[in-house]
Amino acid sequence: LARAMDRILTLHADHEQNASTSTVRLAGSSGANPFACISAGIASLWGPAHGGANEAVLEMLAEIGHKDNINEYIKKAKDKNDPFRLMGFGHRVYKNMDPRAVALRQVSDSFAGEDPWFDLSVHVEETAVRLLSEYKPGRNLYPNVEFWAAAVLRGVRIPTDLYTPTFGLARMAGWSAHILEQADKNRLIRPESTYVGEMPKAS
Repeated sequence: LARAMDRILTLHADHEQNASTSTVRLAGSSGANPFACISAGIASLWGPAHGGANEAVLEMLAEIGHKDNINEYIKKAKDKNDPFRLMGFGHRVYKNMDPRAVALRQVSDSFAGEDPWFDLSVHVEETAVRLLSEYKPGRNLYPNVEFWAAAVLRGVRIPTDLYTPTFGLARMAGWSAHILEQADKNRLIRPESTYVGEMPKAS
Protein backbone atom coordinates (compact mmCIF):
# COMPACT_ATOMS: atom_id res chain seq x y z
CA LEU A 1 0.00 0.00 0.00
CA ALA A 2 2.84 2.38 0.85
CA ARG A 3 4.54 1.64 -2.49
CA ALA A 4 1.31 2.27 -4.37
CA MET A 5 0.65 5.59 -2.61
CA ASP A 6 4.27 6.67 -3.10
CA ARG A 7 3.90 5.99 -6.84
CA ILE A 8 0.61 7.94 -7.02
CA LEU A 9 1.98 10.97 -5.15
CA THR A 10 5.28 11.04 -7.06
CA LEU A 11 3.72 10.75 -10.53
CA HIS A 12 1.20 13.50 -9.81
CA ALA A 13 3.58 15.98 -8.17
CA ASP A 14 4.13 17.87 -11.42
CA HIS A 15 3.26 17.45 -15.07
CA GLU A 16 4.34 20.47 -17.11
CA GLN A 17 1.89 23.27 -17.92
CA ASN A 18 -1.34 21.36 -17.48
CA ALA A 19 -4.60 23.21 -16.79
CA SER A 20 -4.26 23.47 -13.01
CA THR A 21 -0.54 24.32 -13.00
CA SER A 22 -1.09 27.02 -15.61
CA THR A 23 -3.94 28.38 -13.48
CA VAL A 24 -1.66 28.53 -10.43
CA ARG A 25 1.01 30.42 -12.38
CA LEU A 26 -1.54 32.78 -13.90
CA ALA A 27 -2.89 33.66 -10.45
CA GLY A 28 0.65 33.96 -9.10
CA SER A 29 1.60 36.44 -11.82
CA SER A 30 -0.98 38.87 -10.42
CA GLY A 31 0.81 38.91 -7.08
CA ALA A 32 -1.82 36.80 -5.33
CA ASN A 33 -0.64 34.97 -2.22
CA PRO A 34 0.21 31.24 -2.39
CA PHE A 35 -3.05 30.21 -0.67
CA ALA A 36 -5.10 31.99 -3.33
CA CYS A 37 -2.94 30.56 -6.13
CA ILE A 38 -3.35 26.99 -4.87
CA SER A 39 -7.08 27.51 -4.35
CA ALA A 40 -7.31 28.53 -8.01
CA GLY A 41 -5.37 25.39 -8.98
CA ILE A 42 -7.74 23.21 -6.95
CA ALA A 43 -10.74 24.76 -8.72
CA SER A 44 -9.16 23.94 -12.10
CA LEU A 45 -8.20 20.42 -11.00
CA TRP A 46 -11.79 19.75 -9.93
CA GLY A 47 -13.13 19.50 -13.48
CA PRO A 48 -13.94 16.08 -15.00
CA ALA A 49 -11.63 16.75 -17.96
CA HIS A 50 -8.65 17.17 -15.59
CA GLY A 51 -8.34 15.88 -12.02
CA GLY A 52 -11.82 14.41 -11.99
CA ALA A 53 -11.09 12.20 -15.00
CA ASN A 54 -10.27 9.18 -12.83
CA GLU A 55 -13.71 9.37 -11.22
CA ALA A 56 -15.16 9.38 -14.72
CA VAL A 57 -13.18 6.18 -15.41
CA LEU A 58 -14.82 4.49 -12.43
CA GLU A 59 -18.26 5.63 -13.54
CA MET A 60 -17.53 4.16 -16.99
CA LEU A 61 -16.39 0.83 -15.51
CA ALA A 62 -19.50 0.73 -13.33
CA GLU A 63 -21.65 1.27 -16.41
CA ILE A 64 -19.86 -1.49 -18.35
CA GLY A 65 -20.25 -3.76 -15.34
CA HIS A 66 -18.86 -7.02 -16.75
CA LYS A 67 -16.24 -8.10 -19.28
CA ASP A 68 -18.97 -9.69 -21.43
CA ASN A 69 -20.37 -6.20 -22.07
CA ILE A 70 -17.12 -4.62 -23.28
CA ASN A 71 -17.62 -5.19 -27.03
CA GLU A 72 -21.07 -3.60 -26.84
CA TYR A 73 -19.68 -0.51 -25.14
CA ILE A 74 -16.79 -0.20 -27.57
CA LYS A 75 -19.41 -0.08 -30.35
CA LYS A 76 -21.21 2.66 -28.41
CA ALA A 77 -17.94 4.59 -28.11
CA LYS A 78 -17.50 4.44 -31.89
CA ASP A 79 -21.02 5.81 -32.46
CA LYS A 80 -20.85 9.61 -32.55
CA ASN A 81 -24.57 9.78 -31.81
CA ASP A 82 -24.24 7.74 -28.62
CA PRO A 83 -23.52 9.72 -25.42
CA PHE A 84 -21.24 7.00 -24.05
CA ARG A 85 -17.56 7.95 -24.06
CA LEU A 86 -14.54 5.75 -23.42
CA MET A 87 -12.83 7.51 -20.51
CA GLY A 88 -9.13 7.22 -19.64
CA PHE A 89 -7.78 6.66 -23.15
CA GLY A 90 -5.56 8.91 -25.24
CA HIS A 91 -3.62 12.01 -24.23
CA ARG A 92 -3.03 15.42 -25.82
CA VAL A 93 0.71 15.25 -25.09
CA TYR A 94 1.55 11.55 -25.35
CA LYS A 95 0.71 10.21 -28.79
CA ASN A 96 1.69 6.69 -27.74
CA MET A 97 1.57 5.15 -24.28
CA ASP A 98 1.52 7.56 -21.33
CA PRO A 99 4.68 6.59 -19.37
CA ARG A 100 2.90 7.39 -16.08
CA ALA A 101 0.22 4.86 -16.98
CA VAL A 102 2.92 2.20 -17.49
CA ALA A 103 4.27 2.84 -13.97
CA LEU A 104 0.81 2.65 -12.40
CA ARG A 105 -0.11 -0.42 -14.41
CA GLN A 106 2.89 -2.21 -12.88
CA VAL A 107 1.95 -1.35 -9.30
CA SER A 108 -1.74 -2.12 -9.90
CA ASP A 109 -0.81 -5.74 -10.63
CA SER A 110 -0.37 -6.22 -6.88
CA PHE A 111 -4.14 -5.84 -6.48
CA ALA A 112 -5.00 -8.60 -8.94
CA GLY A 113 -7.45 -11.01 -7.37
CA GLU A 114 -8.34 -8.57 -4.57
CA ASP A 115 -10.35 -6.08 -6.60
CA PRO A 116 -12.91 -7.44 -9.11
CA TRP A 117 -12.68 -4.19 -11.06
CA PHE A 118 -8.99 -4.79 -11.69
CA ASP A 119 -9.79 -7.71 -13.99
CA LEU A 120 -12.45 -5.61 -15.72
CA SER A 121 -9.90 -2.83 -16.24
CA VAL A 122 -7.46 -5.30 -17.82
CA HIS A 123 -10.13 -6.60 -20.21
CA VAL A 124 -11.28 -3.07 -21.11
CA GLU A 125 -7.68 -2.07 -21.87
CA GLU A 126 -6.94 -5.10 -24.05
CA THR A 127 -10.25 -5.00 -25.95
CA ALA A 128 -10.32 -1.23 -26.43
CA VAL A 129 -6.72 -1.01 -27.72
CA ARG A 130 -7.36 -3.82 -30.22
CA LEU A 131 -10.76 -2.67 -31.49
CA LEU A 132 -9.94 1.04 -31.59
CA SER A 133 -6.76 0.38 -33.57
CA GLU A 134 -8.93 -1.44 -36.13
CA TYR A 135 -11.45 1.42 -36.07
CA LYS A 136 -8.87 4.18 -36.57
CA PRO A 137 -5.70 2.65 -38.08
CA GLY A 138 -2.58 4.64 -37.33
CA ARG A 139 -4.08 6.32 -34.26
CA ASN A 140 -2.63 4.93 -31.06
CA LEU A 141 -5.17 5.02 -28.26
CA TYR A 142 -3.74 3.62 -25.05
CA PRO A 143 -4.86 4.03 -21.44
CA ASN A 144 -3.61 7.25 -19.85
CA VAL A 145 -2.62 7.90 -16.25
CA GLU A 146 -6.22 8.41 -15.12
CA PHE A 147 -7.26 4.93 -16.25
CA TRP A 148 -4.75 3.08 -14.09
CA ALA A 149 -4.75 5.66 -11.28
CA ALA A 150 -8.41 4.74 -10.75
CA ALA A 151 -7.42 1.06 -10.35
CA VAL A 152 -4.60 1.86 -7.92
CA LEU A 153 -6.72 4.19 -5.78
CA ARG A 154 -9.43 1.55 -5.56
CA GLY A 155 -6.76 -0.96 -4.56
CA VAL A 156 -5.56 1.20 -1.64
CA ARG A 157 -9.20 1.78 -0.61
CA ILE A 158 -9.28 5.54 -1.20
CA PRO A 159 -12.97 6.64 -1.35
CA THR A 160 -14.00 7.83 -4.80
CA ASP A 161 -14.85 11.35 -3.64
CA LEU A 162 -11.28 11.71 -2.33
CA TYR A 163 -9.57 10.87 -5.63
CA THR A 164 -9.25 14.49 -6.78
CA PRO A 165 -8.16 15.75 -3.32
CA THR A 166 -5.46 13.04 -3.35
CA PHE A 167 -4.13 14.41 -6.64
CA GLY A 168 -4.38 17.95 -5.24
CA LEU A 169 -2.27 16.86 -2.28
CA ALA A 170 0.34 15.46 -4.65
CA ARG A 171 0.28 18.62 -6.80
CA MET A 172 1.13 20.85 -3.82
CA ALA A 173 4.85 20.22 -4.36
CA GLY A 174 4.76 21.10 -8.06
CA TRP A 175 2.38 24.03 -7.62
CA SER A 176 4.54 25.51 -4.84
CA ALA A 177 7.63 25.25 -7.04
CA HIS A 178 5.84 27.03 -9.89
CA ILE A 179 4.64 29.81 -7.56
CA LEU A 180 8.20 30.42 -6.37
CA GLU A 181 9.58 30.33 -9.90
CA GLN A 182 6.89 32.75 -11.12
CA ALA A 183 7.58 35.16 -8.24
CA ASP A 184 11.33 35.11 -8.84
CA LYS A 185 11.17 37.14 -12.06
CA ASN A 186 7.50 37.92 -12.18
CA ARG A 187 5.70 39.41 -15.13
CA LEU A 188 1.93 39.56 -15.28
CA ILE A 189 0.71 36.84 -17.61
CA ARG A 190 -1.58 38.45 -20.19
CA PRO A 191 -2.38 36.11 -23.10
CA GLU A 192 -3.07 37.88 -26.37
CA SER A 193 -6.25 37.35 -28.34
CA THR A 194 -6.90 37.76 -32.04
CA TYR A 195 -10.17 39.30 -33.17
CA VAL A 196 -11.69 37.23 -35.98
CA GLY A 197 -15.09 38.88 -36.28
CA GLU A 198 -16.33 41.29 -38.92
CA MET A 199 -14.27 44.36 -39.60
CA PRO A 200 -16.02 47.75 -39.56
CA LYS A 201 -16.86 49.06 -42.99
CA ALA A 202 -14.93 52.08 -44.16
CA SER A 203 -17.07 55.24 -43.99
